Amino acid sequence: MNVLDENIPHKQKSLLRRERGSFHQIGEEIGRKTTQDEDIVPLLHRLDRPTLFTQDQDFYDRRLCHERYCLVYLDVDENRVAEYIRRILRHRMFKTKANRMGCVIRAHSTGVAFWRLHDQHERRLLW
Repeated sequence: MNVLDENIPHKQKSLLRRERGSFHQIGEEIGRKTTQDEDIVPLLHRLDRPTLFTQDQDFYDRRLCHERYCLVYLDVDENRVAEYIRRILRHRMFKTKANRMGCVIRAHSTGVAFWRLHDQHERRLLW
């Protein structure tokens, strides 16, 4: 399940849904409006292996790695969010749900930085 944080602009969500369709936004299809950051991780635990896409940098934290979900911090302009979500979902390292689980990822203009569960060091990849 692909989950969009409330901070993902509606226009970007519409672009994603036209192509892939399987995105659920917090405050609309799941959770409730104004869901607080501290309530998001417990919400993810109740879902089936979700990948959360957010523009909130607080979610790029190694301590948040968990085998049952993936967090993706989109460190990009809000008008390019859909493009970078597609890039992550098509990247060979993160293409499948199984590959994403246990990861906390930061996508930015030059590449990807990420932590995997139990890793001692951050990994980096260029696009």
